[in-house]
Order: sequence, then C-alpha cells, then structure tokens
Amino acid sequence: MDNLASSRAPGHGERRAALLSAAVRVLDRDGMRGLTYRSVAQEAGVSHGLVRHHFGSRDALIHEAVLDHAERSLQSTRLESGTGRLADLGAGTTRMVTDAQNLPGVDYELVLEARRRPELAPAVHALYDRYLDATRRELARIGLADDEPLVRLVFAALDGLVIQMLVFGCVDEADAAIARLHELLADRLPPEAR
Repeated sequence: MDNLASSRAPGHGERRAALLSAAVRVLDRDGMRGLTYRSVAQEAGVSHGLVRHHFGSRDALIHEAVLDHAERSLQSTRLESGTGRLADLGAGTTRMVTDAQNLPGVDYELVLEARRRPELAPAVHALYDRYLDATRRELARIGLADDEPLVRLVFAALDGLVIQMLVFGCVDEADAAIARLHELLADRLPPEAR
C-alpha cells in the first residue's frame, strides 16, 4: 500500500463502516460486477485482505453494504419521518435522488443482478423488508394501520418514482406525484385526522 493510501486509511474502529461505504460507492460507480475485494479496498484505502477479514465472503459484504445503505436511504427519503404527518411521508424522495451522495441506483443494481444470481435474493429481500417495515410503521403513525396491500402500494409508488427520476430525471413530476399520493391517502383518513 502506498503512502497516499495509508495516509487516508481509516482507524481500526472505523474500518468496517468505511468498507461498507466504499462498497456502496463501488456498486454505484461500477455495478455489481465491479464489486471485488480489491475495488472496495482501493476505494477505502486499505488492503484487500482487510475486506475479506471483516466480511468473509463477497456475498456477506454485499448483504451488509446494502443494509447499511438502506438505513441511510430511509433517513434521506423521510419514508419513515416519525412525525405521523402525512405530508412528511416520502417528502425527501426527490432530494434523495438528486443528491449525489445518496447513491440511489445501488438498490436497483442489486435488484437487477439478483435476477441473474439467485444467491443475492436474501440481500434484496432484506433491503425491501426494511423499506416495507418503515412504510408500515409510518402509515400506522399517520393512522393508516393494518392495511398490508396499502403498505405495498405506497412503497411501490415511491420506489417507482425513484426509478423514473433515475432514468428520466423527472423531478418536478415526481414531486407532483408524491403530493397526489398524499391527497389520495388523506381521503382514507377520518376528517379529524386530515
């Protein structure tokens, strides 16, 4: 490892988090096929043996990186704002897509690769379970509990808007669609809760 890499290498306690962040950046930049121990190590400024030491397998690295990414994505989209206010549901979705630090394409990279590699299905299921759980909890706070088809529909709408923004860049249209989703959900609430 050269002096430049060692001068920016993370400390012992920060290495695992740095490796997870590096893996997400590699996934976003190079896709699933570009994710190797070496590419992650180079991105993080550590030796590739350290990546293997922390994760044991490439699939374990992918799984943990995706879940770590999901937590950050949940915070930036405000899918689960915690406020119980309908207007806050998914309010950060367009910002999450337009802010280059969020790397929203990582989720879809994994989903598409899982079609070809079934061993990645557990990571995809875990990723979507996190998003669905957050949607379920936030809808319950809003007053729309115990409606599993609605949970899936709301998340699918927001997820689809993210894909459209990534491909077409239709941010204004997505904001309008989220506002309309809020209106449709408000119609399901009792008048005193709107």
